[in-house]
Amino acid sequence: MKVAYVLNMPNAANYKVGEMILPQLEEGRHGVEVVGIFFFDDNCLMLQKGNPKGERLSKIAAEKNILLMMCDQCAIQRGVATGEAGNAKVADVVDNVSVGCFPDLYTALSGNMPDQVISL
Repeated sequence: MKVAYVLNMPNAANYKVGEMILPQLEEGRHGVEVVGIFFFDDNCLMLQKGNPKGERLSKIAAEKNILLMMCDQCAIQRGVATGEAGNAKVADVVDNVSVGCFPDLYTALSGNMPDQVISL
């Protein structure tokens, strides 16, 4: 089964992904194929360059073809993207991260659609 995670609760990236999901992915025991993770609000900050969990997530995302995308407006507000909503660019984040809104997420996942979307 393929899943995508939407991180909209406080600390979802740091704790739920960083302490639970990421180690499982690294150890090959998560049990499902993760095709994407979409970051809202302060969860975007985990993807800042130099964040140890973000760096590890970037590496495993590249190995396993996992989409990492930040909400454009959330990322701009937190200084990890520049520009305007609808035309933002990532800034000072780990590798393999994009920025956009739901239409961008749908397009990015269209070639590797999840069976389930899980909100954390």
